Amino acid sequence: MKPPLSSSSSGVVRKPRLSPYLFTLLTFIVFVAILYGEDFICIFGQLEPIPARAIPRPVKKGAKLPFAIGRSEEKCDIFQGRWVRDELTRPLYEESECPYIQPQLTCQEHGRPDTDYQKWRWQPHGCDLPSFNATLMLETLRGKRMMFVGDSLNRGQYVSLICLLHKLIPKHAKSMKSYNNDALTVFRAKDYNASIEFYWAPFLLESNSDNAVVHRISDRIVRKGSITKHGKHWKGVDILVFNTYLWWMTGLEMKILKGSFKDEEKEIIKVSTEDAYRMAMKSMLRWLKVNMDRKKTRVFFTSMSPTHAKGVDWGGEAGENCYNQTSMIEDPKYWGSDSRKSIMKVIGEVLEKPKFPITFLNITQLSSYRKDAHTSIYKKQWNALTPEQLANPVSYADCVHWCLPGLQDTWNELLFAKLFYP
Repeated sequence: MKPPLSSSSSGVVRKPRLSPYLFTLLTFIVFVAILYGEDFICIFGQLEPIPARAIPRPVKKGAKLPFAIGRSEEKCDIFQGRWVRDELTRPLYEESECPYIQPQLTCQEHGRPDTDYQKWRWQPHGCDLPSFNATLMLETLRGKRMMFVGDSLNRGQYVSLICLLHKLIPKHAKSMKSYNNDALTVFRAKDYNASIEFYWAPFLLESNSDNAVVHRISDRIVRKGSITKHGKHWKGVDILVFNTYLWWMTGLEMKILKGSFKDEEKEIIKVSTEDAYRMAMKSMLRWLKVNMDRKKTRVFFTSMSPTHAKGVDWGGEAGENCYNQTSMIEDPKYWGSDSRKSIMKVIGEVLEKPKFPITFLNITQLSSYRKDAHTSIYKKQWNALTPEQLANPVSYADCVHWCLPGLQDTWNELLFAKLFYP
């Protein structure tokens, strides 16, 4: 055994003692780090994207995810399939029976003469989609919050879900209200103590387009590292459904603000749309990792919603768009020129090894066929149309948004399938 050191032993270096002041300081630093560690991670995590040092634990194969009640069929990709005519079960609700549809999406009310766009069902290759069960959905949401976060296309899916559910709820036991200058819309099912919400954040990050009412800004600017501005409203949600795409399509580049919108002198840089989009996606995943519990929360990301503004894309005539289109695109390989494969590639790269488990709802390809399902001219027009526009309906046709009931009900059937049968 090694003899103890003696202070009188010659040639022995005395072991330095820790100063009580230094010890107190170190103790305080450790205490603060433990108490506010997550806040520091979230704050600094929103700065320049840096490679993750810790490898996130993957979800164990066969582990039950929150809200899952079964498993999907082996080797069945529900996003690959075909549209099947179905006049027995479609539409899943009537436009006139759902008072929550915005006037921008009520095509029948605004004079659309046909209803064929409502009578198609998505049929995956080699398997079937589970039937949407409104009772199961409401019981699952009992005592919980579900939120859609994104732009007006995500709001359309949000309203579609409410239309699929609200008939089971007595009139006195449901309500819909908007808050924060319409940035947040909340549908409540009082008997279930449940809420289904929509939060306006077209870029997910803070931007100069964050006003939910006045946001038609051509010179769009996104603030780097700013997801916590919106993210504080998402905390405590049990099911999150994100989307962001359309608002990034301003050209080949995006303007990124370093600093704050309140700064007198603003530092703004230009980066490629793909790099800017990647930045937002990574910020979203970092926020989820810090703020959400993977054992209690399910998160979904909806892919790009296609537009049909160029008839030449599907073999139509020059100058043609979705106006007066009553049939879908038959080519199974059709993609379209507006849905950028480069953006889809970014989504695939970022979600390949996410820091938080996230379910990808790949609605792009199946929606690309549906040039017949847009609102076109059959919607509320916020500004009076000019004689020139009235003489040429193609000029003001909305080939971005979708009629309800219609295509977006299928998006919710896919969401339902992935929620309960992942």
